[in-house]
Order: sequence, then C-alpha cells, then structure tokens
Amino acid sequence: MTPKTEAELAEIITGAEGPLRIEGGGTRPLGRASNGARLSTSGLTGIELYEPGALTLVAKSGTPLAEIEAALEAEGQRLAFEPMDHRGLLGTSGTPTIGGVVAANVSGPRRIQAGACRDFLLGVRFVDGQGRIVKNGGRVMKNVTGYDLVKLMAGSYGTLGVLTEVALKVLPRPRSTGVMRVEGLSDTQAITALSRALGSPYEVTGAAHLQRGLDGAPVTMIRLEGFENSVAYRAGELQSLLAEFGSFTLETDPEKTEADWHYVRDVAPFHGRDGDVWRISVKPTDAAEIVADLAGTEALYDWGGGLIWLLAPEGSGVSAGKLRATLAEKGGHAMLIRGDRSRATFPPLPAPVADLQEGLRQKFDPRQILNPGLMAQGETA
Repeated sequence: MTPKTEAELAEIITGAEGPLRIEGGGTRPLGRASNGARLSTSGLTGIELYEPGALTLVAKSGTPLAEIEAALEAEGQRLAFEPMDHRGLLGTSGTPTIGGVVAANVSGPRRIQAGACRDFLLGVRFVDGQGRIVKNGGRVMKNVTGYDLVKLMAGSYGTLGVLTEVALKVLPRPRSTGVMRVEGLSDTQAITALSRALGSPYEVTGAAHLQRGLDGAPVTMIRLEGFENSVAYRAGELQSLLAEFGSFTLETDPEKTEADWHYVRDVAPFHGRDGDVWRISVKPTDAAEIVADLAGTEALYDWGGGLIWLLAPEGSGVSAGKLRATLAEKGGHAMLIRGDRSRATFPPLPAPVADLQEGLRQKFDPRQILNPGLMAQGETA
C-alpha cells in the first residue's frame, strides 16, 4: 500500500485489520522483522515550503533525501546533522526519504558539534494508530509547552505514528572544509588526541579514528569548517596542541574532504564484508578498552570515541549477551544494525523507561498495529 495523500493514509490505518509494516524508501530495515502488510510513505512526496532566508524547509515525509539536499545545495545550505546513507552497510537499494531519516533520528559525524536530527526538527504531521491526523510544532524554533510530540516522533521508528510531513531548520554550508589526518596511532592514542581536539576552542565538527583506513593503516581524522583563513589558523593551532601524536596533514580539496567524511558517515570500511555490525554508545574514555576486550572484531570510532561501529565476524565469539554485559559495567549500550533480525535490535531499557514507552504506545497505537515488535528490547543471548 502506497497512499498518495494524508487522508488516504488515515483511511488505510483506520480500516487496518492487522499489523502494518511502515516503510519510507526501504533502505533501512532495522529492528525485528515484521510480517505485517507493507505500508509505504514513498507516495507522499514534495517540498511544500522552502524559505532560505528563514532557514526553514517543509517537506512531505516520502520526499527523497537527495531531492532535499539538491534544493539546499542550490541555495548554499545543508542539513547540518549529516544523515547517514545505510544502503552500503546494509546491502539495500531504494531511495532514502526525509521521513525515514526523522523516524530513525539518523544523525552523522557532525552531531558532536551541531546536534542530532531531532534538534533541527521544527514540526511534524503524522497519522497515529487510530487513524487520527495529528499536527505538532511549527516552522520556527520556540519554547514548547505541553507534549513535545516533535521530539517524540524522532527515533520512534514508526511505532507511534506514520509521519506525513516534517519541518526542519537548515543551516548555511561552510565556505571551506579542512581535514587533518595522521596515521599509525593506537586506539587509545587516537581517542586521547580526539578528546583534546574536541575540548579545544577550535570548533571541531568531525573527530574519527579508523582501525583500517583506505590504505589499510589506522588513520585519525579531525574536521574543521568555516572561512578558509579560519580553517587554516585553527588547523595550525591544533597541530601545535597535538604535536606529541605526530605530524598531521591538512587536506582542503572539497571533493576529497567530502569523500573522507562520507567514508566515516556511511561506515564504508564494513561495506561488503561478512559479520554483524553493532552501533555502540559509550564514554570516549572507555571505548578503546571495550574494543580491546572484544577480540577478533574491527572498530570505527566516531564522535571522538563516543560512538563505536563494531564489525564482529562469524567466529569472533561476540554475542549480544557478552557485548551488552560488557557495556552494562561501563554504562554504555549497543544496537544491532546488521545481523539476525529475529534478535532484538535495541538494548534493554530500565523498567521505568520501558513502562513509559509502553504507555505512550498504548495512547498513540492502542491496537498495536504500527510496526509491532520492531523495537523489542531485552534479548541478551
């Protein structure tokens, strides 16, 4: 089912007699697989409002992400939260949509500086599990009273309602980008260097360490954005600050710097390789130790070490139970991005949070027909 209007979508949900599997472009099949009837938002397309001067864009949920990025590019603007393209990692095809990005709160390397997708979400329209059309938020940033459904919908994976329209704040593109690179650092050294860079006043917008770079050697990367003279000055200051870690090179060619961060953003080192892929959130100071305890794996560290992408090949012995037990001691959590979808993708929640989440689902989808079971938690085997 691919409705073309919000009213048609509401009619389908109202008349549904069984579970529905909500999809956007079909590029991000995360969570426990559902046998529900497929309901796609890809027919709800089009940019409804774009005011570059007001840094505001409103689009229907099924609008291709590429269409939105092209419109912003023409005005020298961008989505600052840098959404990831999952197709290479998950081996999927299809077309990423803006509704899918919002529903999964997809946020890339720039999150450490600019914030997440939900931080740029101004307003939403959606159809809940009872077929009611709901509108919340607006087209400007403002303080919120009452229920902030805008933030609630970001990261709800279609389990509370089916998005039909999103309003987003956008930002100008920088005049220049510089990427500082150094090879050969250990994980511990790299995270120490990245933490120092992020703690500096030099406005780092990307901080990553790859155990295996393009040439096979470990590479540590720091991104700076802004006016050309500012980028050059800050790179020089950071080189002095990080001198003990080696001599960093600075790349400013636009195509090369963009390729560097797409490589990180889309977790390109793990494309086409066998094994489970985990997305792990931890304190940066614990990251290297956690990976070292998981022998036989390979890691890509983003967000200065706060985000670990972990490739666990078959035979590595890394089970959900082992990984989550390790993280529980450190206060971190893990999400299974690629692997056996019969297992619970999402980490266990504290009982009060789980109760709150279930209460919200009962309010918005009392029949439990929207992506039922997709966000199942608690599996540790």
